[in-house]
Amino acid sequence: MDRNDQLHNKREIAPDSSDATILINESGNISYANQQAHDQFGYKDNELLGKSLKELLPGITSLTAEEGKVIHQYGRHRNGQSFSIFYRINSFNFGQESFFLIVFHSVKDRSRLKKQQSYPLNELVDLQFALDESTIVAFTDQKGKIKYVNEKFCEVSKYSAEELIGKDHRIINSGYHSKEFMENLWKTISSGNVWRGEIKNRAKDGTLYWVHTTIVPFMDEKGNPYKYLAIRKEITEYKRVVAELKKSVNELIDLKFALDASSIVAITDQKGAIKYVNNQFCKISKYSREELLGQDHRIINSGYHSKEFFKDLWKTITSGQVWKGEIKNKAKDGTYYWVDTTIVPFLDEKGKPYQHLAIRHEVTQRKNAEEELQKMMTRIIDVQEDERKRLSRELHDGIGQNLYSHLITINRLQAEISHPLLDQMQDEATEIIEELRDLSWELRPSVLDDLGLIPAIRSYLVRYSEHHNINVHFDCYLTSRLSSNKEITIYRIIQEALTNVRKYADTEEAAVTIRQIDEEIRIVIEDKGKGFNVDKVTRGVGLFSMEERAKAAGGSIKVHSAEEKGTRVVLEIPL
Repeated sequence: MDRNDQLHNKREIAPDSSDATILINESGNISYANQQAHDQFGYKDNELLGKSLKELLPGITSLTAEEGKVIHQYGRHRNGQSFSIFYRINSFNFGQESFFLIVFHSVKDRSRLKKQQSYPLNELVDLQFALDESTIVAFTDQKGKIKYVNEKFCEVSKYSAEELIGKDHRIINSGYHSKEFMENLWKTISSGNVWRGEIKNRAKDGTLYWVHTTIVPFMDEKGNPYKYLAIRKEITEYKRVVAELKKSVNELIDLKFALDASSIVAITDQKGAIKYVNNQFCKISKYSREELLGQDHRIINSGYHSKEFFKDLWKTITSGQVWKGEIKNKAKDGTYYWVDTTIVPFLDEKGKPYQHLAIRHEVTQRKNAEEELQKMMTRIIDVQEDERKRLSRELHDGIGQNLYSHLITINRLQAEISHPLLDQMQDEATEIIEELRDLSWELRPSVLDDLGLIPAIRSYLVRYSEHHNINVHFDCYLTSRLSSNKEITIYRIIQEALTNVRKYADTEEAAVTIRQIDEEIRIVIEDKGKGFNVDKVTRGVGLFSMEERAKAAGGSIKVHSAEEKGTRVVLEIPL
């Protein structure tokens, strides 16, 4: 090959503004790739992540064997075509895992590489070409004055060759390294030894860059250095990746410390076998780490939750979704404790969970307080119902009967004496008796105790429609009577919901539906009235009362509403 032609061709090769760089884990898969790497191999953003290195370099046999060398191979473009590239490998470790940083340099003048090279001189030209394309090269005299720089040196330092020749390397000194560092460097090479290390330099525009440097002294016949060859490889991207990885590792260490100090942590494999527990887990469960590892979480199962509860949990996390909820567990000594739990599945490249991270916070005191509060509310509701029942009986059987006796006396007087005051007294007594009956009914309808829920609701709906001119459609699919507590709960919630319809819905129609579905009673009270924004309306006494009654019966209540679309109250109570 003619050297002048070779140099002419070299000038036609436009150097990349930045090297294509990828990071390989010890399994040979790509953990990171910059934009230049994606562009060079024909991939879109992030498409290289997780791919095997062999998809890009089919001919590569070993990472560690080639470390530190500038290697020429053929890469494979995404479209299947092969192209010539030079690259260099550097390795580093984080914890127990190894990583390899590969920096690529594409050769755009492929015709040069296809020609047969027959003579050693041409081989040397090719080697210089490869070196200049991939490496920063400089010669200095024995005093450190720069005598030669290649184009790569100028490209990275952003100085021209004219600005560099005759200067020493202080022109690119970043001030990062200590005097001792530089003194050691000079001591090494001036004694005739090769120096290797990493140096942080400053370019003409003030930007900083890192180079992996090898300085080779050239010795005269007396064994003294007469010039130095400095071969550098820019590793700015490598240093950035390493710094980011170190930062990430430190952050993970800090997060782990904070998590272990504040939370109960466990890691299980995809089958649920425990692979890791922290000290907090051992402390609250009262099991040692050795007793827990290899077991599944049935070792702390309290038996409180149903099979359906755990089926739903496993269905969620095996589908790759995060599960959140509260679980009651049993410690080794038989005591119970509650934990607020978040289970996060870790997914493999196929999107399948290969392990699960469970983070828990103990909420035993809060759950105990909630249980006590619920018992208290249940007791209050029971006392309230008993008092309503007593007052209803007294109004109906006591005051009501006395008023009825007075009405009979008035009727007897009317038979003997005709006077307007007697007529007025008769009307007033009749009206008071009717009001007492309504009040007694509101407090506690006797039909609810005597005949049961359905007759009581039908009777209530008839009176409700007559008094308020609101037609209520009633559908019931209940095959048998319920416990007194559940019947009272359903009756009161229907009563309260329809009261709200009367007050706020501005409608002439409503509907009540009662259905028995498997082991559950579902009650729906709905209207097509004004509706409201659930997020903006303050919870009143009525809604609070319905919620507490539902909880006391072991059920739940939900309110769905939207402006101008009506309101729907759904009550669900287990049989």
